[in-house]
Amino acid sequence: MPHLLSFGHGYSARALSPLLLQKGWTVTGTTRSADKAQALQAEGVQSVVWPGFDMGEHLSKATHVLISAGPNDDGDPVLHALRDEIAKVAGQLEWVGYLSTTGVYGDHNGGWVDETTPLSPSTKRGQLRVEAEAGWHELAAETGLPLHIFRLAGIYGPGRGPFSKVRKGTARRIIKENQVFSRIHVDDIAQVLEASIRQPNAGAVYNLCDDDAAPPQDVIGYAAKLLGLPLPEAVPFESAGMSPMARSFYAESKRVRNDLIKTELGVRLLYPDYRSGLNALLEADNTSV
Repeated sequence: MPHLLSFGHGYSARALSPLLLQKGWTVTGTTRSADKAQALQAEGVQSVVWPGFDMGEHLSKATHVLISAGPNDDGDPVLHALRDEIAKVAGQLEWVGYLSTTGVYGDHNGGWVDETTPLSPSTKRGQLRVEAEAGWHELAAETGLPLHIFRLAGIYGPGRGPFSKVRKGTARRIIKENQVFSRIHVDDIAQVLEASIRQPNAGAVYNLCDDDAAPPQDVIGYAAKLLGLPLPEAVPFESAGMSPMARSFYAESKRVRNDLIKTELGVRLLYPDYRSGLNALLEADNTSV
């Protein structure tokens, strides 16, 4: 039976695992804490606390591998620790997926990018992702590893939406001229990954985003409208007090094309724009109350 080994089994991977478990897959996910490992077990995922555990046996049993763990100053943590072990099992693996980011494209002043656009990151996070992608491509070239790269736009979904801040009155509409972001609902990430697993195409690179890159203030405004609350304050970017991390997101503005997930994988987005996604999130919130 197919067996997915998922490194850094977090938000996106946890959306994928139910799609596989219901088909009889075994899913093993790594996490850094015992508490999170227990939560994964409750979801039907075999959990491993890593780093801290020898992954050789788990790699030997895997037919598919997903890497969600992000890079740090030492590079990609999975490659750094397990490159040789992964190389040994490359021939038995049917699919390997690496979750990257559209931040690898850098700033395009609101212009369009696709999978062929040269990589020109403008943030350190983006540069680390470019280096991580290169490391995985290098290993694939050496070993025949069936690598697939997924470049994710801004992720939202249950527990990760604007409603909490709007309800608390802490949301602001940060206004920066010509600023747009692409987004992707976590359930659409899951369905794209599942479609790729069914139709592997080693060496493929896919952008994962919806059809509607939009200014961030529009998303906050729509969330307030859905909640029937006043429109949050509009604040010019230049005078907005923001953390360095938050400010760095505004260093890039681009519209991301997603044609390949549709033409190659046959994906039909569940939430093709932020409006449909936010409506679904709010409906789910109201149902669970």
